[in-house]
Amino acid sequence: MARLVLQPALMIGEGWDDFALLDSGHGRKLEAYGPHRFIRPEPQAMWTPRQADWSADGEFVPGSDEDGGGRWQFARPVPREGWPLARGDVRFTASCTPFRHLGFFPDMAPVWDWMGARLAGQDNAATLNLFGYTGVGTLSLSRFGPVTHVDASKKSVTQARANAALSGMEDRPVRWIVDDAAKFAAREVRRGRRYDGIILDPPKFGRGPEGEVWRLEEGLPGLIADCARLLDGDSRFLFLTVYAVRMSSLALAGLLHEVLGHLPGAIEHGDLAIAEAGEGGRVLPTAIFARWSRDGDEKNG
Repeated sequence: MARLVLQPALMIGEGWDDFALLDSGHGRKLEAYGPHRFIRPEPQAMWTPRQADWSADGEFVPGSDEDGGGRWQFARPVPREGWPLARGDVRFTASCTPFRHLGFFPDMAPVWDWMGARLAGQDNAATLNLFGYTGVGTLSLSRFGPVTHVDASKKSVTQARANAALSGMEDRPVRWIVDDAAKFAAREVRRGRRYDGIILDPPKFGRGPEGEVWRLEEGLPGLIADCARLLDGDSRFLFLTVYAVRMSSLALAGLLHEVLGHLPGAIEHGDLAIAEAGEGGRVLPTAIFARWSRDGDEKNG
């Protein structure tokens, strides 16, 4: 029976050659993406910036309502088609999207490492990436075996395939699928499929390729229940991240415990965060997570 670990955990990412959180404060953050610097909104940065000079190539100025929106303002030229970045052997294109992010989520780096630790030594582990976006996590998983990458956005899946080609990984065993994640998971259950690991990063609100409406609070319990049916006692992990919602990580862990409690291992929860670069750097929280692993918390990371 899986143990529910009540004590929250922190998964703190640090910068690498092609990314750094340089500073944060007053509701914003300053980041370096390769040769370019950007300022983006960050409501959780409630402190005062450490640096006085926030010289940047561009800044995303949010809209006036809580539902998002906004636009980029550029002080210097930035390639509209994007520019290449890398982490390890995975290469991908960064670009200034209309949704304020840069085409990938750098705070997920410790999650990619954590999944890799659970699959260490494997070369035929089947994994499922729901809401897979531009495929950086998928390519990180592909060294351990076949990956099924699912996203409702054809544009995102096209970019993910381009990232695979950029990394020289177009021959890796990846199924690239444009589909509604919840519908796909339900079909996989009916097909009797099983996976060694599942990662899912559902949005607060979204639409499927045929206009399906996704609302996190309504759809997540059923989706997690289907994911549980795709795992068994020999599976290695399930990792769930949630952004921009008024919800506790403990609530996510309780949901996982209800449907995955019969499996061995442990269920943990907590915050994803990124550490600022340099001496005196602070830790900026970005998302909440809950995770199940067969090995429990014996391989924290």
